Amino acid sequence: MSFFDYNFEKLPYNGTYIENSEKMMRKMEVPLEASGALQRAVVILRLLGNAGPLGLRLTALAEAAALPRPTAHRVLKTLLAERLVAYAPARKTYTLGLDLFMLAACAGNVHGLRDIARPHVLRLTASLGETIFILVRNDYDAVCIERSAGPLPIRALTDIGGRVPLGLGQGSSAILAFLPPAEQDEIIRHNIPSLMPIGLDEASLRAWLATIRRTGYAEGTTGVNPGMAGLGVPIFGHDGNAVACLSIASTTDRLTPERNPVVAEIVKRTAAEIAAQLSPFDPVLRRASAAME
Repeated sequence: MSFFDYNFEKLPYNGTYIENSEKMMRKMEVPLEASGALQRAVVILRLLGNAGPLGLRLTALAEAAALPRPTAHRVLKTLLAERLVAYAPARKTYTLGLDLFMLAACAGNVHGLRDIARPHVLRLTASLGETIFILVRNDYDAVCIERSAGPLPIRALTDIGGRVPLGLGQGSSAILAFLPPAEQDEIIRHNIPSLMPIGLDEASLRAWLATIRRTGYAEGTTGVNPGMAGLGVPIFGHDGNAVACLSIASTTDRLTPERNPVVAEIVKRTAAEIAAQLSPFDPVLRRASAAME
């Protein structure tokens, strides 16, 4: 098992955790030779970034960075002064500082989900000949933040700026299916009263969500607009949970059981490409209305 696969959450919150993480850190190869002051600081920041929530002691950091202990200490003092590193006196360990996350947040706002996904959505419409939507989770709902219209006139559940309850339609259900169980339970309890009038009870919804998790996509008729069908594929955030989806609205004679698996694989590849470019600091992933600002 590599250092990056180590499950820090299961280690006790004591010296054993720190000793284990330090032993593993000493085995890591530092890819960048720590020669100049800036390079030394970058090496230490990278090591702390991979060290887990409790951080590392000075000795372990110096060994992992291939630096003399006094040199590592001087670099850490500078990083502490700039609040890029924090120090826990009780454990005598160093961790990444809050200001570093604030800087990362500023960098992450350059390209949001809507900007990243737009060219992918246009390409999907051109290659599949379908109307494509991007939906983002917003509390108990899914909000449409982008649409690329295909050649067919489509009656969709929502349009840009509109929202639907999570669990209504293929797109929002693709998001709901890949949320943590506790969040999923809360959303179902909240939304099921508004879903029951269209014939979707809790047992049916949970069975459908299980199918979506197994196949990796949602398919079927909308249950609202006759002759219309849909297909939804989740877009995953950095924590492995769904934060958005790519959704197709089409007709039942186009989204058929025979064609759907092929279409789904194409859309899954696109969703993965979008996910790889997402910033965890994108405000749209926390507040869908930010995409409209």
